[in-house]
Amino acid sequence: MKIGFVRRGHSATGGAEAYLMRVAAALRDLGQDTNLITTADWPEAQWPGGDIQRLPGKSPEEFARAFRGTKTGCDVHFSLERVPGCDVFRAGDGVHAAWLQRRDAFDPVWKRLTRWINRKHAQILRLEGEVFDPANTKAIIANSKMVRDEILTRFPFPTDRVHVIYNGINPPAAIAPSRSEARRIWNIDEKTFCPLFLGTGWERKGLSTAIRAADYLEDTTLLVAGRGTADLYRGANVRFLGPVRDIASLFAASDILVLPTWYDPFSNACVEALAAGLPVITTDANGFSEIIERGVHGDITSPGDVHAIAELLEAWRGPGRCAEAREAFQGVCSK
Repeated sequence: MKIGFVRRGHSATGGAEAYLMRVAAALRDLGQDTNLITTADWPEAQWPGGDIQRLPGKSPEEFARAFRGTKTGCDVHFSLERVPGCDVFRAGDGVHAAWLQRRDAFDPVWKRLTRWINRKHAQILRLEGEVFDPANTKAIIANSKMVRDEILTRFPFPTDRVHVIYNGINPPAAIAPSRSEARRIWNIDEKTFCPLFLGTGWERKGLSTAIRAADYLEDTTLLVAGRGTADLYRGANVRFLGPVRDIASLFAASDILVLPTWYDPFSNACVEALAAGLPVITTDANGFSEIIERGVHGDITSPGDVHAIAELLEAWRGPGRCAEAREAFQGVCSK
């Protein structure tokens, strides 16, 4: 079978790109022919099997229009983009309409009033309406029940054609150092409590909430890893690390992952931390929260609740408390 994977653009650290590469590799192992339908910015070396077809795609709408007008020669189209006319659509970014609704609770009035100056939102909402039309898409993969329910609440798509498949990860490539060794690598005192915030899109993922919560705690340093504008954030107990390649040693040096996100269909950072043996504190606006048990693998709270995050961090303080949960984590990560 000739399978066409549809993805506009490319991010070297993108979760969607990593997912696409894993799925395509698994299908090639089964003898399938995998092809990529993308834009000019996907590096040739980052697609090890099959042909690459490049389409114009300066905007989501331009890419969707180009796809409609192209005969790809593929038997099945598997899309990670809101592109009408594909056989299977993976809603890895969730539902844009749901994200905008959640964002209203945090954005100031001026941001809500000026939002529609950016034509991108209107384009995505139009494409979303077409993709979630059963006449245009045969099946949808949602990466959490939260996303599935958002689709079914807003669009007349048949329930039996929406399938929930949680995100997975590859086994870690590197062997993690001991906690003591990792703390020497990162120049962290053994007694300091170190929650970790990992990812990009800091505003949406609730970095301000994490920083304010950490400021309530003593002998604490919130480690922030990922790409963002650190100058926009202030805190007494925060250390910005920038983009990090050695994630294994950073997980080993940290005590817990904290992600007070406003909206996350299913956070890859959370499942990676869980697999590394870290408890996770996140919100019920993160589809990942569906796979953990409160007090066993971490905890769950509401977005924006600084005091709740601070109290939960204090409750999980210390390597001894976190180590107790490691055995339970293995059961979740092996499913």
